[in-house]
Amino acid sequence: MGDSMILVKTEAGQQALKDRSIRLTPRQRSAFILCDGKRSVSEVLEAGMGIAREDIDQMVELGLLGQVGGTADAANAAAVSVPAVSAAPAIEVLKEAAHPAPGRSNQQRYKDAYPIATQLTGSLGLRGFRLNLSVEGTSTYEELMALAPKIRDAVGPEKAAALDRALGL
Repeated sequence: MGDSMILVKTEAGQQALKDRSIRLTPRQRSAFILCDGKRSVSEVLEAGMGIAREDIDQMVELGLLGQVGGTADAANAAAVSVPAVSAAPAIEVLKEAAHPAPGRSNQQRYKDAYPIATQLTGSLGLRGFRLNLSVEGTSTYEELMALAPKIRDAVGPEKAAALDRALGL
């Protein structure tokens, strides 16, 4: 695996982070979040988080991270079969989740809103790193609702509209 390769979270990786079925070290969590389909492996290693090459290699072996469609072109990140975490703009990726059915349970609202929130905060890069960690640490609708104002402030009301709808606001 070359240092110029660009990695993206796999669906299995997103699920493992959400349900905590695979315990990641703090360094691995940082590396996992930084692998956003835009940064190269060397950029992740140089991010100043103390991330080691072994942390990334282990997550690739576990199937949590996968290579972006073979080129370093971030536009191709959408070709990876993980639409909720591709490098495509959040608005395009999340159109199908933008109009959730009314009368949903809070648990369903959380399931609808979580991928939107991680996409929005992930799109902020290092600027939104802590907020992205906070979102990925949530496990309930109430916890995600508490972060919604911070997400809205960070991305703006237009981009946050899909999140607001998913949360039932």
